[in-house]
Amino acid sequence: MKIKVSIQSIFNCSLERAFKTPMLCDVSKIHTGFMVMPKVTHTSDDENWGTPGFSKKVFVAKSFTQKGGFASTDTVIERCENDYWKIEVGNFTAWMLSFTKFVGEWKTTELSENKIQIDYTYTMHYTNPFFTPLTYLFTKLFWKVYMKRVLENVRKLAYSNEPYLYE
Repeated sequence: MKIKVSIQSIFNCSLERAFKTPMLCDVSKIHTGFMVMPKVTHTSDDENWGTPGFSKKVFVAKSFTQKGGFASTDTVIERCENDYWKIEVGNFTAWMLSFTKFVGEWKTTELSENKIQIDYTYTMHYTNPFFTPLTYLFTKLFWKVYMKRVLENVRKLAYSNEPYLYE
């Protein structure tokens, strides 16, 4: 079973910055934590990050929902240069409403020079129908707010020309 949530925004920067920043910059500056979502502290095993088929391990700070340390694995499913990314977040170490994986998509569309439309989508996969009402509320309310916070962090990094950690 799955539930999808999407948001849109306009970035006033180059297409390259809008495309590369969310995946190739320091993820700890993007996923800074919010309520039940812990702050990402660092990643490991990320030598080939940004290339389809490769993964990285994500580590988080201690929080209400996490003991801290290794939390999940991110894997690049697709990368179409200056167009879209598709990633999978899985191998969760904390139980979360029977979620098995999150599939995230970041699509960039150049409307004009330095005016880029961002379509940011997550599909939340879960297994237990008993949790459908809670899963739906989590996705449509909490996760959508969290995505907006992430998007704003990406915007700040894109506008400030934050260096890429990966290519």
